[in-house]
Amino acid sequence: MRQYIEVPFRLLSIEEEGFHVMIKGKINGMEANLLIDTGASRTIFDLAAVDRFINQAQLKKKEGIAAGVGSENLDSFLFTIEALELGEVTLHDYEAVAIDLSSIHDNYETLKLPRIDGVIGGDLLVHLKATINYRLRKIRFTKPRSVYATSK
Repeated sequence: MRQYIEVPFRLLSIEEEGFHVMIKGKINGMEANLLIDTGASRTIFDLAAVDRFINQAQLKKKEGIAAGVGSENLDSFLFTIEALELGEVTLHDYEAVAIDLSSIHDNYETLKLPRIDGVIGGDLLVHLKATINYRLRKIRFTKPRSVYATSK
């Protein structure tokens, strides 16, 4: 039995020499565009998209300052995602962070790239022991052994 799952990714060309990795995931059963960011310490979601995925989301202001996205200090909010699916892995009752990603949306729109709903950061990449294979354009996640996650 395989101890991992593989999720295909799309390699987005950013101007002439840069690239972003994007996967399709699901938030509460609805498709979401998610960037993979090995330099992000925490997984975050777009504040403006939260209502699309969660009916009457309960947002709680997170103490402290979220920094890094465009080198801005941003207000951040905690909320719970009932089911976050990355391929065959489903994380249940995932405590998520939402911030305003409008500056990223503006840049992506200028570059004619798809809108993003979230950024998968180091917390989940480490938890799922992610490995990125650029040649095959697949990201491999180890099946978690946690009460918060299941695999199909």
